[in-house]
Amino acid sequence: MDGRTRPLVLIRGYGGPDVSGERASPYQGFNEGTVYPGKRGENYIYEGFLLRALKSTRYPYTDATNVIGYYVRDVESPQDDDFPPNMTAGSVVIDPATARHVLRTGIAGTIWIYRYYDLAPRSMERYGAGLVRLFSLLEQAAAIRGEPFDGVDVVAHSMGGLVVREALRQLHVSDAADARATGAWDKPACHYVHKIVTLGTPHRGIAFERAPRWLLDMLPGLESKGASELAAFDPTSTEFLKVQEWFELDRVLTVVGTNYRTYGTAAASLANRLSSILDEGTLTNRSDGLVKQSAAQLPGAPRTFVHKCHGGPDSLVTSREAYEIAMRFFHGTHRVRLWLDDAEVLRGMDAFGRSELFFGIRIKPREVDFELFHQSAEAENCYGPFRDPRLTEGQLDLATELSKPLAASGDETTGWAGPSRLVWEGWVDRRAVPENGHGLVFRLDVYVGERDTFGIGFSDNTVFNKQYYVQVLLGEDPARLLVHTGEQNLGRHNSASPDQLMQLAGQENSPVQLAAPRSPARDAAWEWTFNVGGTGFRGVLRLGVDGVEETGVEPEVRAVARELPAPRHGGEEPVPPSGAAPAPRSDNRGRGWHLFRRFRARTGS
Repeated sequence: MDGRTRPLVLIRGYGGPDVSGERASPYQGFNEGTVYPGKRGENYIYEGFLLRALKSTRYPYTDATNVIGYYVRDVESPQDDDFPPNMTAGSVVIDPATARHVLRTGIAGTIWIYRYYDLAPRSMERYGAGLVRLFSLLEQAAAIRGEPFDGVDVVAHSMGGLVVREALRQLHVSDAADARATGAWDKPACHYVHKIVTLGTPHRGIAFERAPRWLLDMLPGLESKGASELAAFDPTSTEFLKVQEWFELDRVLTVVGTNYRTYGTAAASLANRLSSILDEGTLTNRSDGLVKQSAAQLPGAPRTFVHKCHGGPDSLVTSREAYEIAMRFFHGTHRVRLWLDDAEVLRGMDAFGRSELFFGIRIKPREVDFELFHQSAEAENCYGPFRDPRLTEGQLDLATELSKPLAASGDETTGWAGPSRLVWEGWVDRRAVPENGHGLVFRLDVYVGERDTFGIGFSDNTVFNKQYYVQVLLGEDPARLLVHTGEQNLGRHNSASPDQLMQLAGQENSPVQLAAPRSPARDAAWEWTFNVGGTGFRGVLRLGVDGVEETGVEPEVRAVARELPAPRHGGEEPVPPSGAAPAPRSDNRGRGWHLFRRFRARTGS
């Protein structure tokens, strides 16, 4: 689209038995933000996803909400010279007069709210077909304006991600007649969709459906309305495994919430705790209050954790994290990954208890008050438990575990994010560098904790906790990575030049460490290793950077994405991509499966 931003489609989550409020909401919750008392500047008020996008100069969008209407019954086509009847008649239609005004410069950089609750009947199949129709209308509108069409970006909250999944399924149909019936015209999903971000989507189902019947009775109206939607939350289903057949998983980012404590629906949080007792024998929650962390992920797809709850104030959909992470995924210039190459815990592991070790990190960009990735003891999402000081024993493959139905007994989904002890995978934007800054800078918090499961020793020891500031200098030949133990050379007014930083890195006991380039690189275009540690822990982290070839932004930014020197693999065989092949569906359905069968029988879903 001539280097401009793609259209962006926003999709809300489940509305409950009564959706009259959702139908009356113009922007379906994406206009709601959060106020942070005591903060200053941009950290004070987050105005909501929609308004932040409309105000942005870095990723400019315009509001196209009224261009397309959604109706319970089909509407007739008005006579119009610009838009043919197949675009203006039906239940999802373009309004010609509004389209002429709003789309006079094309569809690039437009925002669309998919209002599936305006359609009838209430079913996932209907919602998916309506979304496919929206994609098709956007492509046709681009063609009328003589504009190239290379897909849309999608942000979907909660059940909205399941609506997207249904649309991907319908776009995957191979029969041309079926494709024409849905408006897909037998084109693959990747033709219509560029990238997808899901916010707390229960890809693997919702665990509270495995809770006792008395708890489900606390949620009124489930048996009479929205039964088809609730059926999509089935924790015994493995429908999510088919997504990899319909769409490239590396173009789907799952954003996983971890702060169940601030979620308003106490019944759902209680049910998740009951589910954890049944599965793990522990009174943990590991959820955003409604959706378990293990349910909000897709095997083989990148994921990130944010310490927010499922909905309401300062949640996955109303916090700045959702916007910033999505924009970096859609438009970022570089992909960054972090691995733990070596580790040794030097204290703890007492002889009289049964110690378990946990490893976690947090990633925060420079000069802002939000995180791109969050792990902590409070979030209950650190890697582990480990029972050896090298942090190598006891972890199952994450992709394999995520490939099981949520209803399968046990929850062993706290293993490494990918092969070679992958810790974090994210996207950054070089254009976000401050005026006097040099390179990409983010803060890295490293945490190692210990828990005594026998109850003899302490249950919450902190073995190690330290902050580092990682700086990637782009445009250099070769590119360099510096690790700082403080901010004194990275501030807006005291940012040291690359030459000054190199001099500091060569000094003894310097606060700046020059990371060692890994040659040949193993998993990324360019890689470096650096040491972390102190009292209680020592380790070696490896950071890899790849330029994003196709970003959907201005051409000069694409050139920036190629600034890293070409990798020198030295004939080394490429490493297989992250994620193992999906495991077969487990037959161990357990008590939860029988509870869900009773729930389905009562609701008729």
